[in-house]
Amino acid sequence: MTLPVLYSLRNCPYAMRSRLAIFRSKQAVELRDVVLTDKPPQMIAASSKATVPILVLASSKVIDESLDVMLWALGESDPNNLLRTDSSTNESVSSNQTMGAIKLEDIRNLVALFDREFIPCLDAYKCAKRYHESNLQECRQACEVYIQQLEQRLSSHAYLIDDEESMADIALLPFIRKFAKVERQWYQQSPYLNLRRWLNRYLQSAMFNKVMAKYPLWSLGQPVIKFGDF
Repeated sequence: MTLPVLYSLRNCPYAMRSRLAIFRSKQAVELRDVVLTDKPPQMIAASSKATVPILVLASSKVIDESLDVMLWALGESDPNNLLRTDSSTNESVSSNQTMGAIKLEDIRNLVALFDREFIPCLDAYKCAKRYHESNLQECRQACEVYIQQLEQRLSSHAYLIDDEESMADIALLPFIRKFAKVERQWYQQSPYLNLRRWLNRYLQSAMFNKVMAKYPLWSLGQPVIKFGDF
């Protein structure tokens, strides 16, 4: 059986969210870890974007946007109902499907908001810290507008959408992890208790350790590295 091929970079948040979704889908892929300063020609040939993640399916179809990789993985297999598409036996099917559709829309809207607005603020915040710019506090406060929204959600339930993990949690996780690392001391003393608890739960989980495991860089001819929770 030919496995889908995933070109990935261990610490890239976009690649990380893709691996998280593949892991949660309980599927296997051939993992090819790369560095962007020495991109393999096979990766460049697969996608002219030549940035991770790039997923090449057995059919030769190429998926090169992280959210599309997540949706493909969970569309193929979603045992934990991260897309909220499963119906419950405790309610009428139509009622539960309506609730699932509402939650899926919430998932999509939340992820889109953070991708569109929070990530540019996070990039500016990281640059301000790295280059010792005078607007560090302003950049952090711009991020906090969105962090406060997550804190509010997590004050009502254990995860971002409800009391169970959804795709929104694993899509945002890598970027919240980066936010927490910009000013570690400030973050640890910040008022975002629920967010810190949510993030720590992930960072200390067996799943996260497996998703973040370090593999040899890929080169042509090396043994196949299978990745996933299979």
